Amino acid sequence: MMCAKRKSDVLEIDDNYIIEKYMDSVLSGADHHKNVYLFCKHNEIEEATFYSFFGSLDGVKASIWTKMFDNAETALRSDAQYENYDAKTKLLSLFYTLFEIFALNRSYLLETVKKEQYKLKDLEQLKAFRKRFKTFVDGIQAYDNQSIPDKFRQRAKPLYSEGAWIQFLLLFRFWLSDESPKAQKTDILIEKSVNAATDLLDIKPIESLFDLGKFLWKEGNMR
Repeated sequence: MMCAKRKSDVLEIDDNYIIEKYMDSVLSGADHHKNVYLFCKHNEIEEATFYSFFGSLDGVKASIWTKMFDNAETALRSDAQYENYDAKTKLLSLFYTLFEIFALNRSYLLETVKKEQYKLKDLEQLKAFRKRFKTFVDGIQAYDNQSIPDKFRQRAKPLYSEGAWIQFLLLFRFWLSDESPKAQKTDILIEKSVNAATDLLDIKPIESLFDLGKFLWKEGNMR
């Protein structure tokens, strides 16, 4: 996912290099990512160098999430048409892009998160990611939809971003167990859940909520 820099054939250790080595350590099943001393010793990194980038290994785990969000945001902003999208398409684009990036790091995410999937909202490593996610969603401004009564619109901003976060957690939990080719079922769920959320803002939720519920009921009974 990330690479270290080389300068005059001498390895230049940076945050990306440390992240890469940490992910390799997790995926190899080794024990040297259990504490900073063992991690640095195994990877021939000075502890002082490590601490110049991260305060702990928990900081490395949190940074992996924010780096993935950085990559998603960069991809979205590089699309010249993105700013012209409506709120629904922007939210869809965010979810699709995030899960494309997650797919590139699926082995790591399965190893580090799946065993704790029922505690996702409490994971310390997700806190910085959650803040970035909610700030981005706030910028979508779907709550400015003119169909929302004025008395509700001023309260819609925090509710919308928090609702999108809960929606993300549900999608991510589903994705962790999705064994369909290219996680196609997750893509279907993203579309249906965003349709339902958008229709709630338009005060016309029944059809989309029924469609979403039918899909979840079917998938639940197939597991």
